[in-house]
Amino acid sequence: MSHPAGDVFLADCPARLAIEIIADKWAVVVVFALSRRPCRHGELVGLIGGISRKVLTQTLRKLQGYGLVERHVYADARVEYSLTELGRTLVVPITALTEWADRHGEAVTDFQESQRDGSDGR
Repeated sequence: MSHPAGDVFLADCPARLAIEIIADKWAVVVVFALSRRPCRHGELVGLIGGISRKVLTQTLRKLQGYGLVERHVYADARVEYSLTELGRTLVVPITALTEWADRHGEAVTDFQESQRDGSDGR
């Protein structure tokens, strides 16, 4: 289905799916963590920090449901998660968002602080 550029975020547009996926902070963090190498569940918990085992499991299942992550069970009962080819396509946009945050995060923080202090930042 083709949409004019101004309609990409309206109902039933593919851009809404992308926003739904990247709006989940843990999904983005898990995809980025798996962009380095396949990992076991416990490795991801330690690597990510701040995520509970339950939330990680839910996030991995959601990403599997989108076709972005695959679960590999080995003969020795070891389980590893890795990005699919489709999942790897998210690494570039996530990296771009990370670079934006690195460049502009301080400005956002400064603005928030100015609002708390009662000034308008001008």
